[in-house]
Amino acid sequence: MKLQSLMQRGTDFLGCDYAIMGGAMSWISERNLVSAISNAGGFGVIACGAMPPDLLDKEIAATKAMTDKPFGVNLITMHPDLDQLIDICIEHDVSHIVLAGGLPSGKAIERIKAGGAKLIAFAPALALAKKLKRSGVDALVVEGMEAGGHIGPVSTSVLAQEILPTMAEEMPVFVAGGIGRGEAIAAYLEMGAVGVQLGTRFVCATECIAHENFKKMFIRASARDAIPSVQIDPRLPVIPVRALKNREMENFAAKQREVAGLLDSGSVEMSEAQLQIEHYWAGALKRAVIDGDVESGSVMAGQSVGMVKKEEPVADIITELVDEAASALGGRA
Repeated sequence: MKLQSLMQRGTDFLGCDYAIMGGAMSWISERNLVSAISNAGGFGVIACGAMPPDLLDKEIAATKAMTDKPFGVNLITMHPDLDQLIDICIEHDVSHIVLAGGLPSGKAIERIKAGGAKLIAFAPALALAKKLKRSGVDALVVEGMEAGGHIGPVSTSVLAQEILPTMAEEMPVFVAGGIGRGEAIAAYLEMGAVGVQLGTRFVCATECIAHENFKKMFIRASARDAIPSVQIDPRLPVIPVRALKNREMENFAAKQREVAGLLDSGSVEMSEAQLQIEHYWAGALKRAVIDGDVESGSVMAGQSVGMVKKEEPVADIITELVDEAASALGGRA
């Protein structure tokens, strides 16, 4: 009952049984995993990533055929077809749109709000959390550097302490990054969060389409194996990516040098250079997730990877997390 009470604002906002959002992971958070999370009482989120509009259209339709529960769509703010992607979400009556990869423009926010969807955005600092609230965003995700994929410079625990005391009463705030057990969920709920977002814990779900090689790397890995990529050239602002150590982490350094050279020669603008990096990651991730090439592909993973011990159904993962959180709360006065 205590867990339900602490999650109430989150479950009311999302329209699900448990305020546990699935992190949007490119090539992984597609119809199978997203529908499984929603069907199990959580809130699945499709990762649009670099998808063209026609592919997102098909993915949303396919997900709706597999679940009648609410789910969201995560869109990258730098996507060249962002307006069209938003329109597709609205045409499909997607209830929640998550904007990631940078501060959303006022135009994108207005388009989403006018279409009737609830808007969730990432807040990497308190000042930006306040700015997003003023801009009309409906809820925030506070994601720390322990997460997999693109990361910021601050840990989850520090961000939660910085943002929750000020923002939790003003709007729903979800915490993400490095969460692998229910005890952590309970702690963030007690701090004022309305729910959490997890990605890494769901990668080895039975319903996840990730290649067997990809899942095996997760099951064998420890927290210290999930490391951030290094920025080679300060002139090329590249958001670090956390992934498991392999040859690909070295290859990315060479790619940065190549793109920095194009910038130097004036053959590309900064926005195009950053887009090239995004496409590079999308391709590297696909090689690992879909093709099973876990050496020259990117095995993006959060530091909670050490808590992934086996392949199991989504429903079992969510049940375990909920039971752990409820037990932790039940043992407190």
